[in-house]
Amino acid sequence: MTQAQPTSHPDFLRRAAENQARLTADLEPAYDFVVCGAGSSGSVVARRLAENAAAQVLLVEAGGSDDDESVLNPALWPTNLGSERDWGFTAEPNPHLNGRALSMAMGKGLGGGSSINVMVWARGHRNDWEHFAAEAGDPSWSYQNVLDIYRRIENWQGAPDPGHRGTGGPVWVQPAADPSPIAHALLDAAGELGIPTYDSPNGAMMENEGGAAISDMLVRDGRRQSLFRAYVQPYLDRPNLTVLTGATVERIAFDGNRVVGVDLIHGGERKRIGARHEVVLSMGAMQTPKVLMHSGIGDEAELRRVGIPVRQHLPGVGANLQDHVSFGCTWEYAEPIAPRNSGSEATLYWKSRPELTAPDLLFCQVEFPVPSERTASRGVPEHGWTMFAGLAQPHSRGRLRLRSDDPAAALQIDANMLSEPADMTAALACVELCREIGNAQAFRPLVRGEAMPGHLSRDALKDYVRDAAVTYWHQTCTAKMGRDSMSVVDGALCVYGIHGLRIADGSIMPRVTTGNTQAPCAIIGEQAAARLRATHQL
Repeated sequence: MTQAQPTSHPDFLRRAAENQARLTADLEPAYDFVVCGAGSSGSVVARRLAENAAAQVLLVEAGGSDDDESVLNPALWPTNLGSERDWGFTAEPNPHLNGRALSMAMGKGLGGGSSINVMVWARGHRNDWEHFAAEAGDPSWSYQNVLDIYRRIENWQGAPDPGHRGTGGPVWVQPAADPSPIAHALLDAAGELGIPTYDSPNGAMMENEGGAAISDMLVRDGRRQSLFRAYVQPYLDRPNLTVLTGATVERIAFDGNRVVGVDLIHGGERKRIGARHEVVLSMGAMQTPKVLMHSGIGDEAELRRVGIPVRQHLPGVGANLQDHVSFGCTWEYAEPIAPRNSGSEATLYWKSRPELTAPDLLFCQVEFPVPSERTASRGVPEHGWTMFAGLAQPHSRGRLRLRSDDPAAALQIDANMLSEPADMTAALACVELCREIGNAQAFRPLVRGEAMPGHLSRDALKDYVRDAAVTYWHQTCTAKMGRDSMSVVDGALCVYGIHGLRIADGSIMPRVTTGNTQAPCAIIGEQAAARLRATHQL
């Protein structure tokens, strides 16, 4: 048997490019499935549907190619923020953050967030998935079932752990290669404070109360392995999968309450492309609810306010916005230490209160200074590292609103971070734990001292938290799965009251997962694909 060519082989790349050029030059009037968004979830859905050669699949992406050094070189990920590969969302000024309006980057282009993020693979805590299952009333979302999916999709390159890790799947996952001494110091410092350390953050560590570990990353041979590259790229030479870039979906097309396609702009022209079976929205926690609302699906009062006829009253659309909020604490190096890999190689999850049984704090070590626009004025060392630490389970909830009935108009994003007093309490505990870790004995040979925040009174520390707060870029939960009046999709990810429409992205999370959201979005894609395949007997 002839072995399949690797997808990096020039012959495969040429064949794939020629195939996609043919398919996109002569678009069909309708496809069996239209998947909107080629990010972490949409890439999974499109691939799994296209595995059946009889299914004609269109994958629509607003952004462009991922074939760029800023995407593929792990060290260059910060250069994507604010670029054409970033939607460039900005939240409204927040009185709980001293009036600051936070930038909220989200990926735009093949791979979505998985092409511009820090490549961390974090599965979420056992409690997250048990919560999802309870909210949906569906045991297929339970931790044990999700663990089985993770084991099937991973190609794990670290120490064998057959109870938790898989080795034959499409997603290449490895521990950060040859981590910096500053990453090892974080694990040693955690040990000094009685926080357990683990070989990996994605096994037993997230079944218990947390711990510290070297990060798992989607990096192979020193190059980013986005979920688009893991799932879709190997299928780009197939005749039944068309990937259309530079196409912005404006609305869903209907016949009554049945979805029959999408209205989009491509090449400066408005087009309607039909869907014979279903449309899947995988555009993320900002764009998915925006398209829903412009299609008449959302809160009746909000839609009427901007003059959009109501097709389906679902008040949860655009509500329940969640994100991990971070408060950077920075230390100055004694001697410069160059960042390695992505510049973020160690992670820690722990508790703001000892009585908790699961972590509510998230810590990602960053091997260079990361101030906010406000804390930069306090003085940033030329060489140093930052504990990018924040709330893994925030209580505050935000909201998205339309400004008008024009799909080109920007969203109004009320992120509402730190609006709940419990979040400030946890934030203060978070910063104090950061300071304990960074000032531990393990770091002393490597640092000159703490640059910020330093020892502050309680009121001054609250002010520091408000000035330091930035997003982790984990915007989620704006079209949540569940069974209450604020739920938008059911356990099969079907939109309530609408036929032929599912959502598969981070917006369906009932609550944000404990940690980086890329890996859970892969699970959401797998869950959606499994239900689509079962429904349509693929």
